[in-house]
Amino acid sequence: QLQASGGGLVQAGGSLRLSCAASGRDSFSVYAMGWFRQAPGKEREIVAGIGWAGRRTYYADSVRGRFTISRENAKNTAYLQMNSLKPEDTAIYYCAGRLSVGVLITAAEYDHWGQGTQVTVSS
Repeated sequence: QLQASGGGLVQAGGSLRLSCAASGRDSFSVYAMGWFRQAPGKEREIVAGIGWAGRRTYYADSVRGRFTISRENAKNTAYLQMNSLKPEDTAIYYCAGRLSVGVLITAAEYDHWGQGTQVTVSS
């Protein structure tokens, strides 16, 4: 199971850090993790992905240079540090995971999903 947290209301230019805590029998350390977001009326899109060891990452063009994905396997937790937030970053953010050694970047590749956390950026 995945539990996302850390969303909230922030002004443009501000920062938030999302967390995704994993629980269950499988070892978090061999899971690829990803963050997705879905804005009203839009499809769910990839924000960032990270491989099991944390060395390989992927970022959507819209967030590269502003967001950082990371993980602490000892804490069974993945993070998304979001800086220089823009109103267009407003969405529900979901974390996702799958037993995999690579970085996964499409929603169809993930089989575990968190419940989502709302991020609202005001102008």
